[in-house]
Amino acid sequence: MPEKTYLWTEDRKGKSGYTFWKVFMGQLCPNVIVESKGNNSELVKAVRTMRDDENKFIIVLDNSFDNVQAYQEQKALKKYAGDKSNIFLINIICFEYILLEFDKLIEWIYAPDDEFRIRRQKVIEAREKLTETIQSGGFGYKAIREIVNYDSNLDKHNIEQLSAKMLFDLTRNTGFEVSKRMIGDCWTKSCCEWHGRQDNDICGLDSCRLPIKDKMKNVYYGTSLRMEFSDVGLEVLA
Repeated sequence: MPEKTYLWTEDRKGKSGYTFWKVFMGQLCPNVIVESKGNNSELVKAVRTMRDDENKFIIVLDNSFDNVQAYQEQKALKKYAGDKSNIFLINIICFEYILLEFDKLIEWIYAPDDEFRIRRQKVIEAREKLTETIQSGGFGYKAIREIVNYDSNLDKHNIEQLSAKMLFDLTRNTGFEVSKRMIGDCWTKSCCEWHGRQDNDICGLDSCRLPIKDKMKNVYYGTSLRMEFSDVGLEVLA
């Protein structure tokens, strides 16, 4: 029997993170089986107790570096995975950060003359500074003026919470809206299959509509997933 490859995620079925991984892997790595472990603790437990040494397992556990609980779970995960040669870890902050760092995010969600570009300038600037800081290897994002000005409760938020809030504030009231509960049709369907679309719902893709596979390719090449997938030996359909 040929070896199977699984992607295990902490995101619950039906939630936005799980939906994203199902669509993303279905388009680019269709032979990979996506499975939810319900939460981060259960995901770590599944790795610890795993006895399958024939198949390959890709593990996606949020690495929220300033969240004490997430840090401890990452530490335990690395320990258990280190004992097994068929387990590979994807190192991401969270799925929301993946979409937040996407290099075409602003270009896609807003049309060139969209008033949201002006009304949401504060969060647009904060997102730019946050992704620049993380990509350069820095972690002191809470000292950056644009981020402090954007989030008045910054001291109460970790990087995962900030990423989720920032992504929602950028995408709300668009077909790309992302919350913990749901992910917009524009991330999961071809243009323009958004069931609630109105005539004035024009995004940056209105003049160059893309099939869903091309959308996922853009996300892959425009985020850190390209490097992470290469590191664990995942091949993407070109």
